[in-house]
Amino acid sequence: MIIIYVVGSANPNKLLSNYCGPMFLVRFTYEIAPVFVLLEYVTLKKMREIIGWPGGSGDGIFSPGGAISNLYAMLIARFKMFPEVKEKGMSAIPRLVALTSEHSHFSVKKGAAALGIGTDSVILIKCDERGKMIPSDLERRIIEAKQKGYVPFFVSATAGTTVYGAFDPLVAISDICKKYKVWMHVDGAWGGGLLMSRKHRWKLNGVDRANSVTWNPHKMMGVPLQCSALLVREEGLMQNCNQMHASYLFQQDKHYDLSYDTGDKALQCGRHVDIFKLWLMWRAKGTTGFEVQIDKCLELAEYLYNKIKNREGYEMVIEGKPQHTNVCFWYVPPSLRHMEDNEERMARLVKVAPVIKARMMEYGTTMVSYQPHGDKVNFFRMVISNPAAAHQDIDFLIDEIERLGQDL
Repeated sequence: MIIIYVVGSANPNKLLSNYCGPMFLVRFTYEIAPVFVLLEYVTLKKMREIIGWPGGSGDGIFSPGGAISNLYAMLIARFKMFPEVKEKGMSAIPRLVALTSEHSHFSVKKGAAALGIGTDSVILIKCDERGKMIPSDLERRIIEAKQKGYVPFFVSATAGTTVYGAFDPLVAISDICKKYKVWMHVDGAWGGGLLMSRKHRWKLNGVDRANSVTWNPHKMMGVPLQCSALLVREEGLMQNCNQMHASYLFQQDKHYDLSYDTGDKALQCGRHVDIFKLWLMWRAKGTTGFEVQIDKCLELAEYLYNKIKNREGYEMVIEGKPQHTNVCFWYVPPSLRHMEDNEERMARLVKVAPVIKARMMEYGTTMVSYQPHGDKVNFFRMVISNPAAAHQDIDFLIDEIERLGQDL
């Protein structure tokens, strides 16, 4: 039996309805500030400490997902440079441009559209063959934009791209952002969990230099959807950007510390108590528990890579060990293995992964996503995020792909 003391909520039964089942006994008291705000405060502070901001200083909020967290970052960056935009709108400020890698998440463009900046104002920076942003191209495009009279206000670096799992070089990017006085955001929605691992956190070296960071515990940390955090280095900026001073909700003469009234710094009014499940999981597993499960997933990805990199019928999309748990590969059926690498072969290979995936689903044995990417035709993207998987599951996956695709 788990006993949960819930404090200070006007409707605690409603707040807990998504999270408390028959194993929970809920008791209530109304004598101190709202408990979920306290849990959010201490958890966000701990996450900022892990990022590397001194003493966990700064601010943050939990949001419905990484796309909204990235939107928050763009909104705050714009307010930081042009605070008058809050009252006067886009017509009162210069033409803004945001910069991000060509492999970044589509939410950067979506955020630009939502904020009235426009998708044409998002400049895509070239990546190397491993999917990492090229810093020299970033600097070139910033200079080019400024020469045209535009104002670069936001650079979004990616820590764990969706397809390749690539980590942009954050130290070099931060140097450029500092040189040109541009807000540096790190979209670590997918790769932020690696900060919990002493073995792998080096892939995010330089994240402590960022002005804001998106980190989704509902990805690598295994917290149930939804659970995304936006962390901001400068305290008070989010509040100033978003608050509307609605006195009928945010009274200034309450009996508790008003710093716990976080509603006015969020875009939403009502919010799910997403912090509760993360806090419970963190208390149960501990930081070491998260580290173990993340290291296990990375080890499984490397095991898959090592099994297929030289195996007949498999071709890797990018060279070298996977940066994250993304393993990208083509399965080449026997009929195509001795064909010359030309347009006809590509026209046939593009059809292989979709058919195998369809057969996987029909048999109900497994499922692996596929996609084209740039000039690469459809390939499998195996992403491992469940530490319950084992080597024999990886072996089965390889054999199953071959069984379902050998006749193509």
